[in-house]
Amino acid sequence: MKNLTWITVSGLVVLLILAFVFIPKPAPAAFAYDKLPILGSPDAPVKVVEFGDYKCPSCQFFSQQIEPQIKKDFVDKGGVSFYFMNFTFIGPDSYTAALAAQSIYHQNNDAYWKFYDALYKNQQNEKLQWATPEFLVNLAKQQNLPIDFNKLQQDIVSRTYAAEVDEHNAMAKKLNVTGTPTLFINGEKMEEAMDYAKVKAAIEKAQKGAK
Repeated sequence: MKNLTWITVSGLVVLLILAFVFIPKPAPAAFAYDKLPILGSPDAPVKVVEFGDYKCPSCQFFSQQIEPQIKKDFVDKGGVSFYFMNFTFIGPDSYTAALAAQSIYHQNNDAYWKFYDALYKNQQNEKLQWATPEFLVNLAKQQNLPIDFNKLQQDIVSRTYAAEVDEHNAMAKKLNVTGTPTLFINGEKMEEAMDYAKVKAAIEKAQKGAK
């Protein structure tokens, strides 16, 4: 009886191991990269997408401490392109900030990244509603961005790019993004975005896989 039980248990263990080995991995997430703000070359073999919220304190840290290192070590060398998508879950003005950023992106991709940096540097308490149209337009003016400020104001108030922000949020939920910042490296989800050593290792692994 003991031998029978042992054989049964051993058989189940083998089946579980085989199931784990042969179950196909989920396909990498597919992004419309050509419709997103980009740092670097669109032809780079490794593509990193950040899901972020402009009111998120962790995203502020990421923008100041992690993203510049990704840019220096990988983007500036041509091996990686970096993209941004909105996941506006903190407050209603997270959405307003996203509308402003999308407007600037559609006017000038380089200006978008200057605004990205400025918005996080001037981030206020996440519990307060501070990302108003007036604040966002004034911030863009303070950065001397080469854009049409009247159009920016109109785009925010008219919610011109609401459909795009909604698509970003829907994509985040579809991909089970539960917080920000969350990275996808060549479509593979990475939640440890705050640890640059791990981000760097994941990018280097993706580079090897892309060769």
